Amino acid sequence: MIKDFISIDLETTGLLPKEDRIIEIGAVKYRDGKETDRFYSLVNPQREIPERITELTGISDRDVKEKPVFREICQSLLDFLGNDVLMAHHISTDYAFLKRGVISLGGAGIKSFEKNGIDTLRIARQCVEGTESRSLSSLCRHYQIPLKAHRALEDAGATAKLYIKMAQEYEKGRERLFQPYQLVYKIKKEGPVTKVQKEQLYRLLKKHGITPEYNVEGLTKNEASRYLDRILSEYGR
Repeated sequence: MIKDFISIDLETTGLLPKEDRIIEIGAVKYRDGKETDRFYSLVNPQREIPERITELTGISDRDVKEKPVFREICQSLLDFLGNDVLMAHHISTDYAFLKRGVISLGGAGIKSFEKNGIDTLRIARQCVEGTESRSLSSLCRHYQIPLKAHRALEDAGATAKLYIKMAQEYEKGRERLFQPYQLVYKIKKEGPVTKVQKEQLYRLLKKHGITPEYNVEGLTKNEASRYLDRILSEYGR
């Protein structure tokens, strides 16, 4: 079992890193097996939060309206994470959102975000039996870990405690399973929306009377291209 790590959790507008955005970040730092620090922020995704996400998390558009966009908190988040091992429940998803955010939305000069990590879901799938599922909520009930699910800081804290519980029970003979490995998510840096794209979007939105669920000024180039394609395919020019 490693004793120095950062457990992290994100709440997002959906499940697709290429299309959705982060709305909440919670991270808990551990040193020598004990919690020493926390990072927390709501994030303005510059688009509407789907109703199903608000029902799941309790986070609404009103909650994030005056909060910083990802670019404004990126450096403080990176400073907090440092070179630590990251831990999450289904870490591939959290890492994909983080890396895409850092590279595409984090600001000029940030070109890489390579990390080693530990996935408590991966460990649970190979070790834990007798639970109704391997979800974080189910596993926390199994280990009697208090949890208010689907809020980032709560989930991050519970994930760290889950890792420690599982290590105490299952690590002997399976040491490698509890060690970090290199996280992989390939991404090309996306530039901001171009002047031409903005002009096209504004013109089409006005022409077809569309109220967008996103902030045009906050889009990346690739996102703007996808939205333009959707409008043209549905409404035409």
